Amino acid sequence: MKVFRERNQALMTDLYQLTMAAGYFKYKRETMGVFELFVRDLCPRRSYLVVAGIEQALDYLETLSFSKEEIHFLKNLPLFKNVDGEFFDFLENFKFSGDVWAAPEGSIIFSNEPILQVVAPITEAQIVETFLLSIINFETMIATKASRMFHAAKEKGVVDFGSRRAQGPEAAILAARASYVGGCVGTSNVYAGKEYNIPIYGTIAHSWVMSFESEIESFKKYNSIFPDNTVLLLDTYDTIEAAKKIKEFKGKIRGVRLDSGNIELESRKIRKILDSNGMKDVIIIASSDLNEYVIDKFSEKNTPIDMYGVGTELVTSPDAPSIGGVYKLVEIREKGKIRYTAKLSEGKSTIPGQKQIFRKIENNYFSEDILGLHSEGENFKKHTPILEKVMESGRIIKLERDLKKIRENSIKNLKMVKEKYKDINTCEEFPVKLSKNLKKLLERVKNEIHTGGH
Repeated sequence: MKVFRERNQALMTDLYQLTMAAGYFKYKRETMGVFELFVRDLCPRRSYLVVAGIEQALDYLETLSFSKEEIHFLKNLPLFKNVDGEFFDFLENFKFSGDVWAAPEGSIIFSNEPILQVVAPITEAQIVETFLLSIINFETMIATKASRMFHAAKEKGVVDFGSRRAQGPEAAILAARASYVGGCVGTSNVYAGKEYNIPIYGTIAHSWVMSFESEIESFKKYNSIFPDNTVLLLDTYDTIEAAKKIKEFKGKIRGVRLDSGNIELESRKIRKILDSNGMKDVIIIASSDLNEYVIDKFSEKNTPIDMYGVGTELVTSPDAPSIGGVYKLVEIREKGKIRYTAKLSEGKSTIPGQKQIFRKIENNYFSEDILGLHSEGENFKKHTPILEKVMESGRIIKLERDLKKIRENSIKNLKMVKEKYKDINTCEEFPVKLSKNLKKLLERVKNEIHTGGH
């Protein structure tokens, strides 16, 4: 994304990634590491995740480099005073050279399933951890939130109105992208619209209405400039009276927006007013502190709302403001041998080995996922492997950049998730099983750790 490419990204990382990299460079220069990025627990807030951020992650990996200014800065940190100069020479010529597997953007992922895997010299694989987690955690969180709203809206459009409430302008752009992946029909963010070809939506603010001596004058003036795309904001003074005034001029109106008050009740009154004045094709857009729970209630009551504009709740996801993705070493390859690694700490354990997700589909629904070793595809011929090789030797080899296609893929996948896993008020855990071979490997690694083999 240009908003990032306009400056170097190499120092967008945590310090300990670079201190470990210096150590790896000295002692494990020939070691390959296999890292997996995944989310351990989704409940009690979520039953599924919608994958997003893969494009930004791969672009970062393909273009990552250290400038002379950045290397000079690191050299002069007191912490690096004993680090060999060779390490800084390595950084000066740094290019990511690894392979990457990932779930396509718009995929549905469940707990403990890899979203992305990095197989690279361990020095390189360590340096990139922070950025990968940051971008995928954030975009996946927002895409999932948008997916929940899309589902609650029952085929009615949801638009991202959240730029002003995001944690900074860059977050707003990424949130607009991710929300579109998750099912939103568009965004109010103009930059995101240009950068990602996302449909852009906008109406008017209360300031426009208040700047004129009368409400009806403000409506007429706006309509004269935008006759084919007039959406009027009705709640500056008296919402119902504003709706009645619309019939006073003959301009074409696309829609009206409600941004306060009892939206459920007032939308019904306004629908009657519009219909009685021959304006059945004028849509009603609702905004004002909406989320999937509010939208779901509107849907249950058949509230006459045609589109939802969602801001704060979409771009900050306050009910689940972090999905807790982690990036863990699962395999070491050195001197022609493979050593499988795992954490056994309570609440933060990991499963060894590079894995694949084998998904079974029955009657057009996901029925089960088998988490197996990457090499055992022959054992699951009736299942669909989810992870794809997207980067080889540091170069992108497979990547869907068309966001419209990604959104379509996301919606298609969501339809294949059974209703009980999409219920926003409960958290039914989707069955993710370990293959027999993966279970055996896990037990073997546990025994080796307990007997001092690691």
